[in-house]
Amino acid sequence: MQSIKRWRDSALILTTITIVGLISYLVGQYRLNAHLPQLESVLSTSYSCNTLSVGNKTRLTLFAPSQSLASELAQQLCVDEVVSKQYGEVFAYWSGSSQYEVHFLGKGLAHLILAKDNMIHAFDARNTYGYTPLIGYPSYTAYFIASHEKPKLEKAYFLDKRIGLIDYPTSRSGHIIPKQVFKDLDLNLDSLDITFVNSHDALRDKLALGELDIISSYWQQSDHQRFSENYITAIGSNISGSHWYLKRAADNPDLACAIQTRLMTLAQGRESSYFNGAKPYWLCQQGGGQYLGAGQ
Repeated sequence: MQSIKRWRDSALILTTITIVGLISYLVGQYRLNAHLPQLESVLSTSYSCNTLSVGNKTRLTLFAPSQSLASELAQQLCVDEVVSKQYGEVFAYWSGSSQYEVHFLGKGLAHLILAKDNMIHAFDARNTYGYTPLIGYPSYTAYFIASHEKPKLEKAYFLDKRIGLIDYPTSRSGHIIPKQVFKDLDLNLDSLDITFVNSHDALRDKLALGELDIISSYWQQSDHQRFSENYITAIGSNISGSHWYLKRAADNPDLACAIQTRLMTLAQGRESSYFNGAKPYWLCQQGGGQYLGAGQ
C-alpha cells in the first residue's frame, strides 16, 4: 500500500510540474504574440497587391534592393492593364543584402529584378533564365563624401575618421571601390572605424547628422541641399549602372513593353539625375518587340 501511495504522490508531483510548465509556456507564447505585429513590421521584406484581374491566382514576382522602389513599382504594375491580363497579384521583395540578390538570381526566382551586370554574368542568368534588360541606369562616378572638408586619399587621413560604407558586397560605389582604395593605401580594415549600413540614403542621413565623418557613394543632384560638392573626392569613374531584367522578355513582348513603360515613368519622376537618366533597352513595336543591345 505504501508503495502505491508513493507512486501516486510521485505521479501527482509530475502532473503538477507538467501543468505548471504548460501554463508557463502558454503565458510566454501569449506575451510573445502580443509583440509579433510590431516585430513583423520591422522585419518585413515584401509587399503584395492585387491586380485588376479578380480571381486570377498567377503571381508576378519582382526583386529590388530598396523597399521604396520595390513597393512603388509593385503598386504601378498592379493597376497596369497588360499586367492584369496575365497576373492576379504582384509580389515585391527587397533587401539591402547581397545574399538575397544571389538567392534570387541563382535560382531565377524573380520575373523582374534590378541587378548589376556583373551579377548577371556571374550566374550566366541571361542564358540560364532568359533575363533581358528593359531599362538601364547611366554610368556614374564613386566618391568619398564629407561634410566639413575635402577627403584626402592619404593613409593618415582615414585613421581618425568615422567611415560609412554599404553592407552590400556587390555595391561598387559603397563597398567594393572604397575597400580597394584602403587596400591601395595599405590600410587594414580592422584599424578603421567603419560603420556598415543597408542603403545609400542611410549613409547620407548619418553624415548629415554628424554620426559619420565620411561616406562612400555616388553624387546626386539632391545632395546639394545637404552637402557641398567642394567636399567630395572621386575614387572610381565610369561605373556601369544597374539594369531592370525581365525573364524571357522575347516570349512576352506585351509584358516587356508594359513594364518598361512603368519603369521609365518611375525613373523620370524621381529627383535624382541618376535615376531619371535611365534609358530603354527594349524596343516596343507593332506585333512584338526586340532587345536593342544598348540603351538608345
